[in-house]
Amino acid sequence: MILRDISFNSPAENILFDEFLLHQAEAGQSGESLRFWESPKYFVVLGRIGKVDEDVNLPAVKFDKIPVLRRASGGGTVLQGPGCLNYSLVLSKKTDVKLADIRRSYDYILSKVVKVLGKQGIDSKYFPISDIALKDNEKKFSGNAQKRGRNYILHHGTILYNFDLNLIFKYLTMPKSIPGYRQKRPHQDFVTNISLSIADLKKLMAQEFKIKGAVSAINASEKQLWSEFFLKKDLSAGI
Repeated sequence: MILRDISFNSPAENILFDEFLLHQAEAGQSGESLRFWESPKYFVVLGRIGKVDEDVNLPAVKFDKIPVLRRASGGGTVLQGPGCLNYSLVLSKKTDVKLADIRRSYDYILSKVVKVLGKQGIDSKYFPISDIALKDNEKKFSGNAQKRGRNYILHHGTILYNFDLNLIFKYLTMPKSIPGYRQKRPHQDFVTNISLSIADLKKLMAQEFKIKGAVSAINASEKQLWSEFFLKKDLSAGI
């Protein structure tokens, strides 16, 4: 498995590069990877079937010119930006039998993330199907989603560590479908940042997922393929 610590300035590039890594793995041109990225700009991204008119405060995002995109994976609508670390895993379904099943794969992956967080003193808990929250007050700091291919899966998640939480309330509406543990709490009472060392988190995640090499840029053989892939995709959410 290769570590890729690669972020882009463009929201669309950051979202699409995850999908590109899955595409490359499915095509037999790369293998498993762990990527970290963080957007320097705020933007909203919907899941594959998310609805703009239900999930987004349209007057606010339009007034502030916040991009609204749509990713290929499932999951809910989230706000991205500085202080929100993203991790993305491309894993072969042959790595572990649990990865062939969507619910078991979430348990397999997020149990490892919880373990890593525990090593940094973060007492957290996995809430199926796709959340991690603090154990004591059940406040969420990590949401996750997947896109599943024939032989590989893309699992990506967020970790809020220094995010402007007020912007979540400003740009996103209360979702219609919420997990039971949320107990109908509004964004400002439900979402939180955690205090941790990002450098240590990356190191511990690399150890947990058995990283064998690392790169911090797209290699020469991938550049043309990445350019072609990016130009073919439209992440517009239709606003």
